[in-house]
Amino acid sequence: MDAARLPHALYRAAQVREMDRIVIDEFGVPGGELMDRAGAAAFRELRRTWPGARSVVVLTGLGNNGGDGYVIARLAAEAGLEASVLQVGDADRLGGDARTHAERYRETGAAWEPFGRIPDRVDVIVDALLGTGLDRAVSGPYAEAIRQVNAHRAPVLAADIPSGLDADTGAVMGVAVAADVTVTFIALKQGLFTGEGPEACGRVVFAGLEVPPAIFSRQILSARRLDWRKQSSLLERRSRSAHKGHFGHVLVVGGNHGLAGAARLASEAAARAGAGLVSLATRPEHVAAVVAGRPEVMVHGVSDPAGLETLLERASVVAVGPGLGRDDWARGLWQRVLSAGRPLVVDADALGLLADQPQRRDDWVLTPHPGEAARLLGTATADVQRDRFAAAAGLHGRFGGAVVLKGAGTLVSGGGTRPPSVCTQGNPGMATGGMGDVLTGIVAGLLAQGYDPGAAAETGVCLHGAAADRAARGGERGLLAGDLFPEIRPLLNGLPAVRQGGV
Repeated sequence: MDAARLPHALYRAAQVREMDRIVIDEFGVPGGELMDRAGAAAFRELRRTWPGARSVVVLTGLGNNGGDGYVIARLAAEAGLEASVLQVGDADRLGGDARTHAERYRETGAAWEPFGRIPDRVDVIVDALLGTGLDRAVSGPYAEAIRQVNAHRAPVLAADIPSGLDADTGAVMGVAVAADVTVTFIALKQGLFTGEGPEACGRVVFAGLEVPPAIFSRQILSARRLDWRKQSSLLERRSRSAHKGHFGHVLVVGGNHGLAGAARLASEAAARAGAGLVSLATRPEHVAAVVAGRPEVMVHGVSDPAGLETLLERASVVAVGPGLGRDDWARGLWQRVLSAGRPLVVDADALGLLADQPQRRDDWVLTPHPGEAARLLGTATADVQRDRFAAAAGLHGRFGGAVVLKGAGTLVSGGGTRPPSVCTQGNPGMATGGMGDVLTGIVAGLLAQGYDPGAAAETGVCLHGAAADRAARGGERGLLAGDLFPEIRPLLNGLPAVRQGGV
């Protein structure tokens, strides 16, 4: 995903269709001209990405997305490429601007036939089957066409959105094209960046089609795209007379029997994120090992809730959950933390305890993965993934504060008056134990430094993803949560990436 060049405003499909209408009806740009611009933008990207391509097969549907495809096919033919169109659906049902561009393509004399089978020998496949108006599971010949696209060896360019992907939720509607590149038009659709969106889209390229900037004032963005380049600009310079007391004291509570590693990772992450002091309350048998591995963390053996009293008095923020467990020790510590009146970051086992006894607060950040989110909402994981935006909003509505719904395209909901946000950084190498503990510590460290819950969540998610992307330059497979630590400090200070190597 070429995120550095993408806008940050995200919209729902209906909003983008309304923008399209405004451009045509109120600004006098003919629909056929917009279609021409869209197809031209997609064809330029095709040539840029696959300059050696000599044959292009375009799969077209019956709507405006199909019209974009006819423009791409015509431009390919005019450029001397071997172009062909496979039409899904009755071509006699083509209407409006799509029919006009289909006729212009036919005038080139290039191949045009009903969809049957994609040829084995083709350099690039263009998906122009279904646009953003899809509202039901894909079936029939469209589903068969998508299956053939995904089974083919040729790379795939999707026009506006991969067919079968819900533009609002990022869910697959039965079956969806797995594109290598998606060129999306006018405005970014929020579903491209979360759920199955990143996998279906491949690299996202934005083409604004030269629409009048005034149209964007007519729509309130539905979400925001987050990346570290922009988020890091919000970091404030530290005073030259600062001391550790200025940057807060994080208390991490967790590390039950056999689970000290989770609490240790969260503690170091809080320190790496810039917290002035970090303490850890854990099982007594873990103290020596954690101190040996990270002596900067003040580690305290705690056998019961009474052992938290002094620690809670000193803490400005508590991160609870990493390795906490669900036994009596864990429940006792959880209840004492809740009653302490400190801002919280709640993760892992603590989220399960919260699901057992729900309550609402404004001074916490919850960081569930989809399974934990499902339990908090009393639903199934599949329901959460079907509409991650709705799930994140539901969690915020029920529990308050700021909610980080982890996964591909991590969402943050509840940042004050800010719309929900989607982080476009991170990679599949993060699918390993301990990554969530590092995120918990980062968010807690930022919260301790004075960020409000929403800002701490957004900045922490971006920092976490950016550090993982840097660490994954040595490969995604085998990436460990601890590999993020050497990258966090350079990112926070605007420095180049460190040399590759673990910790």
